[in-house]
Amino acid sequence: MSPAGAQEPEVRGGWWSRLLPASQRKTVGELADQVDLGSGDRASKRSAFWSMLVLSAVIAGAGVLADSTATVIGAMIIAPLARPIMGMALGIATADRRLLLRSAGVVALGLLVVVGVGVIASLAVPGGVNLLANTQVSGRTSPRLADLVAAIATGLAGAVGLSRRDVGDVLPGVAIAISLVPPLAVAGICLGQGELALAAGASVLFASNVLALVLAGTAVFAGYSDAWQAARVTRAYATMALLMVLVLVPLGANTAANLLVNAWTNRITAAATDWVAAVPGAEVRTVTIAAHTATIDVLAPQQLPPVGNLLNALHDQVPAGIRIVVNLADGQRIDAGSVR
Repeated sequence: MSPAGAQEPEVRGGWWSRLLPASQRKTVGELADQVDLGSGDRASKRSAFWSMLVLSAVIAGAGVLADSTATVIGAMIIAPLARPIMGMALGIATADRRLLLRSAGVVALGLLVVVGVGVIASLAVPGGVNLLANTQVSGRTSPRLADLVAAIATGLAGAVGLSRRDVGDVLPGVAIAISLVPPLAVAGICLGQGELALAAGASVLFASNVLALVLAGTAVFAGYSDAWQAARVTRAYATMALLMVLVLVPLGANTAANLLVNAWTNRITAAATDWVAAVPGAEVRTVTIAAHTATIDVLAPQQLPPVGNLLNALHDQVPAGIRIVVNLADGQRIDAGSVR
């Protein structure tokens, strides 16, 4: 049966019937009307989607540049990307290839639009600015497995909310809980500044969130009877397993990398503490590592020892090539160079 059909679907027993009780369950046609930009009043749907997406991208870009959490949250609320992503999940669950490809195409084009806006926004960034000092950037360039858990739970909430008549529109909440447009804006800004490693980190966060949403949505929508016919259930489960692998591999690798970064942070902190020990009243406030740069915040009432001493102390303690930057309380920034 096509998702565009309006017949009331029968859902398997067990937890599916409790999660989607027949009295409140929407038809597949109703679901498709919510998430498919190619059904119903297509012109109105598409104009609303693209105008809101562009505006949310502009707001997200401005919020990132201003390092404003409130502004970025505003961009999350109006961002409409969750709908075509859920359309991908519905297409998989109901074996509707057209819906899947159409929704995936919208998501891909939307990705390019938001990244493009981010690249344009990067033109407003002065040269030499440390993007890692911006919390909106640093917080979206190193995704972890914990982000995956939150994304899957958020996707389940979104799919259930779409499927039930007695649950209000939860997609704005989904957009806030799971980051979609802001990571793309960050990726565009980082690309525009030539920070490819940071752009890659933000892209991994977006990709893992999309896959988590599709995975969770497929799990809920697959309860509709059409998807559980013998041949289709195998295909749905195989797709879900593939999505899980695609999500786990990059996040698992990044989580392992975070453990290494924590170890390197501790070593840099110890070396930097020894480095400033000769200066009365000097202390190391914080050490942060992102991409290939370690930033050390130091409070020093007097001139610091030569930075070469610090680089020598870090030899064999952290991988070669890590860039060391020292920020002083008076605003001075010292680029010590890279560890050899």
